Amino acid sequence: KARFGTKNTAFMAVAVLALATALHSVQAAPLPTATIAWQQVQATRSAEGVVQAERQSTVAAQTGGRITQILFRPGDAVKQGQVIMRIDPSLAQQQVAGAQAQVAEAQVALNKAEGDYQRYQELLAKGFVSQAQMDGVASQYRAAQARVQALRAGSSQASTARGFADVTAPYSGVMSALLVEVGETAAPGTPLATGFDPAWLRATAQLPQAWLDAVRAGNQAFIEVAGQSQWLPAARMVILPAADPRTHSSEVRVYLPENLSANAQGLLPGQFVRLHFATGAARRLTVPAAALLQRSELTAVYVLPE
Repeated sequence: KARFGTKNTAFMAVAVLALATALHSVQAAPLPTATIAWQQVQATRSAEGVVQAERQSTVAAQTGGRITQILFRPGDAVKQGQVIMRIDPSLAQQQVAGAQAQVAEAQVALNKAEGDYQRYQELLAKGFVSQAQMDGVASQYRAAQARVQALRAGSSQASTARGFADVTAPYSGVMSALLVEVGETAAPGTPLATGFDPAWLRATAQLPQAWLDAVRAGNQAFIEVAGQSQWLPAARMVILPAADPRTHSSEVRVYLPENLSANAQGLLPGQFVRLHFATGAARRLTVPAAALLQRSELTAVYVLPE
């Protein structure tokens, strides 16, 4: 037993020595390093911003009736001219029929007034009626003409309103909110749905007045989106010519490039972003991006001893 314990101890010692040698060889492997240096880089100022849709609108009912069909829901892509929902056209059709009947009635009265006018002209030429009587008949004829024109305009308006029973998209975009459901009654002016065009987005932020001259001189901005390593270059930016007297700040609007796919970048109206504005050049101590260590919200680098 003693000899067995001695051999086992010797074997364990050899194993530990081999493991230590292997670990030493692994730790001794050279790691890539980089030397930091001072460089002239673009100086920027940052501000928190919010994404907005440049084209966003709420479609409202232009005729009254009950909602009979809804073809699109929030999140659906809609093309310009597509029918979003349908309103029962029965009321509009009844209004068209009533307007057309009024036009027909007025047309009969106009025909009679026209016949009277022509007959009185002949009688006036023969001296059988006075000029005052002729003037009265002429006034009735002109009034009948005006009534027919007014009723025809009303009939045309009713026919146009009947076409509004199909609610269509004013432009291609995405539906963001549905404000009615099937079975509800809509009156003219009732909001029905809200949508926006994802191809036309911008980000807005409030900048202190002390920054405006430098930002205006730099005339370049970048958009930082959470979760993306690359900043998005702005197509253009506009500083509104107004200031808030309480915060002493002005609103700046940064527009995204038109050829940028908003869906690919994951940008949505109301989303938080960080805006960076170029303000000139500055001498900074730079570190290669590959040397950065990121752990959650921590960003650090390893420093070698001298």
